[in-house]
Amino acid sequence: MFSNRITQLFNIEFPIIQAGMIWASGWRLASAVSNAGGLGLIGAGSMYPPVLREHIQKCKAATDKPFGVNLPLLYPSIQEHIDIIIEEKVPIVFTSAGNPKAWTSHLKHKGITVVHVVSSSLFAQKAEAAGCDAVVAEGFEAGGHNGREETTTLVLIPAVKKAVQIPVIAAGGIATGRQMLAAMVLGAEAVQIGSRFVCTPEASSHLAFKEAVLQAKEGDTMLSMKKTVPVRLLKNEFFETIKAAEQNGASAEELQNLLGRGRAKKGMFEGDLQEGELEIGQVSALINNIIPAGDIVKEIWNDFIAALQQPLL
Repeated sequence: MFSNRITQLFNIEFPIIQAGMIWASGWRLASAVSNAGGLGLIGAGSMYPPVLREHIQKCKAATDKPFGVNLPLLYPSIQEHIDIIIEEKVPIVFTSAGNPKAWTSHLKHKGITVVHVVSSSLFAQKAEAAGCDAVVAEGFEAGGHNGREETTTLVLIPAVKKAVQIPVIAAGGIATGRQMLAAMVLGAEAVQIGSRFVCTPEASSHLAFKEAVLQAKEGDTMLSMKKTVPVRLLKNEFFETIKAAEQNGASAEELQNLLGRGRAKKGMFEGDLQEGELEIGQVSALINNIIPAGDIVKEIWNDFIAALQQPLL
């Protein structure tokens, strides 16, 4: 039986956490990962408050294991989301995209375990000072919103590990047990995985998007929108439009207008592969099948154990 600070903190079997991705991480995916022994997260960033409540309630009905909610702190209805999380007695919250000081003490006062996603050792120290129980150190390879520093996971994990005393969860470019082992050798006590769980039947993202991820090769994603909120995208017509605007010196306001409302929903949820925003990580180049989330948890763990037992030479 594997045990460390993260498995004890969340009361889970394996130190494998499914990222709370917008338009992908609903109750079906979160409960499937939790039932398999990892920690499933509901992605609140694409949910109106009543929808979040529905997903929490359905997740509670689908699993008796711990699960959590990923909560972007810049979300307009943050107060409503916080209230629902407390009312529904969600045990774990992962916060991102904002200052952890804003809500950490309030959540912890309600008995909730709080983890914050960071892209640098400085932000990790701020999260620790705010009272977070752990941090997710997310490297440049990750899909979705990313740090401007462009620090890779290989550099970020040991830097954050050195900077804080609380447990470090590695994220960005991880989809296999061997990559998990590498992250843990560098000082992480768990991994958070997003892109690999997109390609599951339980993910709520559109099948066309999942199939586009399967076709992705090295170099098919790129960090974009650095004047606004940096985001890693799969290259398509929308990406090329953004890229051309950036090269022509477009302002942050002009880029935001190009992005518009509902662009991510159009791409990842509705399956518009040309005009939609397609958020996915670099590790998509290693993903080649759609299998159940529970099988992915087992596959990653078995691969991790096999790699751990294999001689280096």
